[in-house]
Amino acid sequence: MFQDKVFLTSLVIVVVFVLAGVIDPAFLDRTSAALHGAIIAHFGWAYMLSGFFFLVFCLVLALSRYGEIKLGRDHEKPEYTYFGWFSMLFAAGMGIGLIFWGVAEPLSHYMDPPEFIQPETGQAATFAMRYSFFHWGLHPWAIYIVMSLGIAYFSFRRGMPPLISSCFYPMLGDRIYGPIGHFIDIMAVFATIFGIATSLGLGAIQINSGLEHLYGLPSSTGYTLLIILVTTLLFMVSAAVGLDKGIQTLSKTNILLAFVLLLFMLIAGPTSYILNVFTDTIGGYVGNVLEMSLAVNPFLGQEWYKNWTLFYWAWWIAWSPFVGIFVARISRGRTIREFVSGALLVPTLLTFVWFSVFGGASLFLELEQGTNIGMAVQNDVSTGLFLVFDHFPGALILSNAALVLLIVFFVTSADSATFVLGIMTSKGSPNPSLAKKITWGITQSSVAAILLVSGGLTALQRMAITAALPFNFVLLFMCYNIWKALASEARESRLRQYVETST
Repeated sequence: MFQDKVFLTSLVIVVVFVLAGVIDPAFLDRTSAALHGAIIAHFGWAYMLSGFFFLVFCLVLALSRYGEIKLGRDHEKPEYTYFGWFSMLFAAGMGIGLIFWGVAEPLSHYMDPPEFIQPETGQAATFAMRYSFFHWGLHPWAIYIVMSLGIAYFSFRRGMPPLISSCFYPMLGDRIYGPIGHFIDIMAVFATIFGIATSLGLGAIQINSGLEHLYGLPSSTGYTLLIILVTTLLFMVSAAVGLDKGIQTLSKTNILLAFVLLLFMLIAGPTSYILNVFTDTIGGYVGNVLEMSLAVNPFLGQEWYKNWTLFYWAWWIAWSPFVGIFVARISRGRTIREFVSGALLVPTLLTFVWFSVFGGASLFLELEQGTNIGMAVQNDVSTGLFLVFDHFPGALILSNAALVLLIVFFVTSADSATFVLGIMTSKGSPNPSLAKKITWGITQSSVAAILLVSGGLTALQRMAITAALPFNFVLLFMCYNIWKALASEARESRLRQYVETST
């Protein structure tokens, strides 16, 4: 196991980070704050331009003549049904973050929008919903698609290892098997560890808030660490079972439970109000997506964009190696057009419905019923979902169901990440050893725990942004390599047809 250079080097780097956090958490906090500040100050514009470019690239690719090319051999069929595929896409790509921010984000924007918008007004509510759609809509999925499309194409169609370094073959040739390729894969492991640690940290904080709200368990760092320990044991059991039995079963359970919760809130909540919010926000999103894609507001309100939009873009990029390899693994046999359209539109639409139901219900309570949930969310964002449930019938059942959903999403995300980290550090083997999966499971939970101890939620967000910067440029180069490889395949196909016609 320790003969693999990518595995050993990645593990040493992450262990050094964990030890630094144990020995001197204040130093770790100061360092992450300095790195985060420098990146946001100098590279925020790069995140925005790149996010927009990835979306355009995906759309152009799907509509081009390359859209008919299959991610696999020409005769291959998809391995998973649409339901299984969409369930795993959604669980891996959004999952636990959506449960955390479904209520908290619209209310946070409503209470504290950019300085050119009056807080706690109808205008602030419209802005809050539109930007919740924007942050969780097409752009994150475009980032994931670039990564997963590259890995799926080069591994399933060109027969190369399912590694991020393989996607650089058109540019680097056989050098991907040397130090340059190892460096790319080590960066991928690093970004994945901190991307998943951020999500696990958020999930553990909200599970702790739910247990406090329902059963009086104190919301503290100590209990949050205990929750991470228990859920770590759960997802390692799932990881040991394997992809087909473990992750797919949990993902389907997740999506069914989320759908039941969503449907209940839609029916029991202010249905017409929610549908109006959905319709109005879709219109605002479509009409303003170009402006929002490039908005950094250098003259007024830039701090808000730094704290929200840039954080999200960095978080999605940090998640992209993990989601990319996992999504590539479950998408074999689909055409590029089917893959892009399915992965871009279906999870995005489901996300919009989720935000409309939970964000719309929370804004209804705040604007029409005069509740004070917004203030409570400002004090502790992890409590929002449970406070909203208190105003609907069956609050206890709803809150318990949300807790189960959080735990299952936690296990699914961590389980998937463990599996992907095993692939990344096993030279692309689709069946990494149990020892490696357990090693990465313990490591990623340790990083989440260290970041929580050193700086809490803020430290988690800072490290996600820091880890994402190198990968932003990796993704840009990946677009070039994907296009170059597809063009080369098209030329070879035309040449074959010409030879066959001539003979």
